Amino acid sequence: MHVPDGFINAPVSAATGVVAAGAIAVSLRGARRELDERTAPLAGLVAAFIFAVQMLNFPVAAGTSGHLLGGGLAAILVGPCTGVLCVSVVLLMQGILFADGGLTALGVNITDMAIVTTVVAYALFRGLVKVLPRRRRSVTVASFVAALLSVPAAAVAFTAIYALGGTTDVSLTKVATAMIGVHVLIGIGEAAITALTVSAVIAVRPDLVYGARGLQRRLKLKVNGELVDAPTPVTVPAAARTSRRKVWITGLVTSLVSAGFVSFYASASPDGLEKVAHDQGIAHKAEPHASDDSPLAGYGVKDISDARLSGGLAGVIGVGVTVVAGSAVFWAVRRRRSDDVSPASTTVENV
Repeated sequence: MHVPDGFINAPVSAATGVVAAGAIAVSLRGARRELDERTAPLAGLVAAFIFAVQMLNFPVAAGTSGHLLGGGLAAILVGPCTGVLCVSVVLLMQGILFADGGLTALGVNITDMAIVTTVVAYALFRGLVKVLPRRRRSVTVASFVAALLSVPAAAVAFTAIYALGGTTDVSLTKVATAMIGVHVLIGIGEAAITALTVSAVIAVRPDLVYGARGLQRRLKLKVNGELVDAPTPVTVPAAARTSRRKVWITGLVTSLVSAGFVSFYASASPDGLEKVAHDQGIAHKAEPHASDDSPLAGYGVKDISDARLSGGLAGVIGVGVTVVAGSAVFWAVRRRRSDDVSPASTTVENV
């Protein structure tokens, strides 16, 4: 669903740029509340994982493929505000380095793929976990449903943006029907990837999953004949710290292998938006990308003739750049959170 330059006119592209900038500003403030000692190290990895898995196009229909959008996955793992930032970092890296998604359309892509998917998925997820039994399995089920519905929601959002600023006179009904239809199918793949990833992290470290916090019952202590919540431990056991490092290393290795090796076997069919644009006569409006001369344009390393090696190196470089850029952003936000915490707010009262 990476929208290229030329599909949406300049005024609407500029307006979505303003919307995207405002949402990122709000998300930066919100992420200061979400990023703690558990979430901050994971956030940069989530961005890199989304980048890697987006390279793995999977077939969804004859001549059509799809790939992860990642908004729901990021929101559930590290929080909705941090999730918007994760997907925005990915889209920025893809647009600048890999010529994937237009630069003038960056506001459109962030609004559609980062904001809409994250907000819709997390709202649905929170609603579902409130009505489902308080179990880990419920988190997986809620993740599946939320991710599934977030993809057609993004298709609806694109259709609305196209209705306001589309550069062709193709019937809006045809665009909406085609976009929503194919992205319902893509949503199934999105849901499966999201649910499997969330369940895998919950299995080893449930405390690292932002969306699962608060579902575990607090330990109760009897004080003066009354049951009260036990205080949350201030320090993290050494075993837990080691486990967190293992999760991070496992996630990074998985991302590198996915982008550097598995991506070679991804479907070569056009993704949902490309297919719809071709079928509905919109594709000819795409303009040359400003980063077409990038050494990594098209997810290949320039001057390397071997397709497998070129694509693999590009994927590995993309994962590395994304995890470094994302981690830098999230650690900076985390430092601001630490600076904002006053001594009074960290005082633990004795019972």
